[in-house]
Amino acid sequence: MTKTPLRPSSSDVAENAALQYQQTIYDAIDRLSSQLQELNSQIHSHPELCYQEHFSCGTLVRFLREQCLQVTDHAFGLETSFVAEFGIGGRVVVFCAEYDALADIGHACGHNLIATASTAAFLGVVDALKASNLPGRVRLLGCPAEEGGGGKIKLLEAGAFSDVDAALMAHPGLGKETPNGPIGVAYGTCSAATGFQATFQGKAAHAGAMPWMGVNALDAASLAYTAVGLLRQQCRPTDRVNTIFSRDSKSGCGVITEKTSLEFGIRCTTFKEVEALQQRVKNCIEGAALATACSVTYSHGMDPYAELRPNETLCVEFTKAMQGLGIEFLCDTNRKDVQTYGTDMGNVSYACPSLHAIFVIPTEPEQTLHSSGFALAASTTAAHDAALASAKGMGFAGLSVLLDDAIASQVQENFIKDKQSRP
Repeated sequence: MTKTPLRPSSSDVAENAALQYQQTIYDAIDRLSSQLQELNSQIHSHPELCYQEHFSCGTLVRFLREQCLQVTDHAFGLETSFVAEFGIGGRVVVFCAEYDALADIGHACGHNLIATASTAAFLGVVDALKASNLPGRVRLLGCPAEEGGGGKIKLLEAGAFSDVDAALMAHPGLGKETPNGPIGVAYGTCSAATGFQATFQGKAAHAGAMPWMGVNALDAASLAYTAVGLLRQQCRPTDRVNTIFSRDSKSGCGVITEKTSLEFGIRCTTFKEVEALQQRVKNCIEGAALATACSVTYSHGMDPYAELRPNETLCVEFTKAMQGLGIEFLCDTNRKDVQTYGTDMGNVSYACPSLHAIFVIPTEPEQTLHSSGFALAASTTAAHDAALASAKGMGFAGLSVLLDDAIASQVQENFIKDKQSRP
């Protein structure tokens, strides 16, 4: 594969002040590898749904306190969040640890590996700051409820990122396929997403004796479903509208259905496109309600997830560190790699410079994220090793922001430029 040349950063002109402590980060992560693997295994073996991650959160907090670090429980008003911090003065870098799982299939998104990688990167930077005796603060932020619960959005609203100069995390995945096999993605984006539920209220009646006395909520839902299906013809190739039925009435077919719900998930390239498509979907719903004489109410499904706005300099510094470890990542700063997943890290990237790298873990053929096969792959030693390798790259990128004024300035310049270019 022909490597994409990385755009020169300030460290190509003057030596990155973090370089002399790069090995300190790597040595710390290697030294803690077996303990981190046990931590990883414990989280993977106890999958918990969003905002219920009491075991995982508690396990991480205990592990950090065993490393003689100060940790705040229930951080920012969230029961299953925490924050650990080390350092004095200077800039602030935060590593985001996710640890929630999926119903029925457990850690099929590999959040156990995210928690492990972010914890490892944090501890590596702690050791580097101790060795340097320079200003700078590093945090590990426990981020619950990524799987639809919008945990980072709640943390943003509570001020968890208000003083942060860079936020970093790395997510396991399938990577980008190349002739030489899959590689990780450093400079990539994802879909913006939202979800809601529409509930149609009709009127029950005897379906055989007096059906004309009823108002059929199932008809309304069916009509809305069909209208949205026809709407897809006018949607962009990157748009997604997914729908499921929920028939709330427990009576049989002898009764006109008086209540039916539809749950919608909407994905587009940008958050503004999501808002526009959501309104078009609601127009279909309102039309169906009008046509069938039903009323309709809406309930909040999930906080809107913004698309990722990756920081160019953070991605370049991470990629260079990974290349130094012999691991290839896609980092074409002229074109973001676009993938169709969604994450609340996108909302963070709107608020501060962010890295959300995708590292490859070995999987069986035809496996995807959010499958039982991926959950099994996320438990392997090979996956753990990949997480720790990414932790080294994240640690170096984070330390570069803390110790190198030129890189920190370039990170901010990239962020401001991105803000000005947002749709």
